Amino acid sequence: MLPRARREFLLRQLELRGSVRASDVARELGVSQVTVRRDIAELDAAGLLAQVHGGALPAVSRSTKPRAAESLIGVLVPSSTFYYPDVVAGMEATAHRHRARLVLGFSNYRPEVERERVQRLLDLGAQGIVLTPTTNREQPDDLAAWLESIPVPVVLMERHVDHTRMVRELDSVRTDHPYGALLAVDHLARLGHRRVGLALYRTPTARAIREGYRDAVVGLGLEEVPVTDLPGDEDPDLTPAIESLLEMYRERRIGAVLAHSDYHASQIVELAQLRGLRVPEDLAVIAYDDVIAEHASVPLTAVTPPRRELGQEALRLMVTRATASGQEAPRHVQLLPRLTVRGSCGSAA
Repeated sequence: MLPRARREFLLRQLELRGSVRASDVARELGVSQVTVRRDIAELDAAGLLAQVHGGALPAVSRSTKPRAAESLIGVLVPSSTFYYPDVVAGMEATAHRHRARLVLGFSNYRPEVERERVQRLLDLGAQGIVLTPTTNREQPDDLAAWLESIPVPVVLMERHVDHTRMVRELDSVRTDHPYGALLAVDHLARLGHRRVGLALYRTPTARAIREGYRDAVVGLGLEEVPVTDLPGDEDPDLTPAIESLLEMYRERRIGAVLAHSDYHASQIVELAQLRGLRVPEDLAVIAYDDVIAEHASVPLTAVTPPRRELGQEALRLMVTRATASGQEAPRHVQLLPRLTVRGSCGSAA
């Protein structure tokens, strides 16, 4: 790879992640750490980043004062844990570029809290709202009517609501989760698996994963396998449900599974090992989410949604809409996830 391409890659990763380690970049690019450290030193000398021990941080200009924020953007996400911290970090990493100040709120997947928090953001003077609404606990008519009533621009994140024409025209940015399921099933099929199971915990993402999984099984000509719905991670019925799943897989000679979420995938691995099964030799497992997948007893191959990029794109759409003349066409943006291969299944030929 040419030096210019390496440096562009470094700056892009720094923008996405907020920091980079020389060892990580060297591994991803297939070059030596000495080469990466030399690139970092030259970018530091040019004022494009700040070199630190082991890697780099964003540059901080000493000659100019930070520009004042021009817009106040409200951000409401369902949770402060698991999936959404990376999404919010992506927004924070790019907010200064858009001269935006973020005010953050959490709904805990409760529609009544959601509405109260949005009103509070409006009272604070928010000029736009980036919102991940709760869609599985509210009537579509009520949700659409509320979204239409918000008096400032709205960007939907990881959701698409199409119950009415007006709400369908709201800007949205989301991960193409059906494609993520296709990535996983296609990878397992390339490894030689003709029967691939699907185990799902009920989340707003589960329906899209199920849709992509079914399309992939049909499109790849695989044998159909019953889809298993799993209880929550604190439900005492979870272990018996996974035991039943493993017994069904044994009887039907199913040697691979896509599991959502990471926690459920890790539990499948642990209980499979307790039954004497080897992962991935006897059971190949792919997790969906990739938040804690790397830390399972066997590091899990996982579908990795572009969480930081999702936040950055949502904020870009929001600032564009909040400062636009009103004539721009609505935008529905989909970002593709990637497959991160680890120890719970091999690399496809």
